[in-house]
Amino acid sequence: MHADDPNKNVEDWVTGAERATGPQLSYLHTLAREAGEDIPEGLTKAQASQMIDRLQQASPRTAGQDRRPPATDGDDPTR
Repeated sequence: MHADDPNKNVEDWVTGAERATGPQLSYLHTLAREAGEDIPEGLTKAQASQMIDRLQQASPRTAGQDRRPPATDGDDPTR
């Protein structure tokens, strides 16, 4: 990771070992349903993120799309 690159390797996440968040799991369930896959129980944030990345690349609906983080705290409300 470079100083001006906001993306961090999941292995470097301080909170990567914590349980996956509700929004992560919700999106992951949507992607997994579309792919015909099951979601393992007890995923960590890092594992969920990696699985989301893999399923997004495999999905015809999301493959190749620019993946931006959701808007928060006054960011663009149209996203």
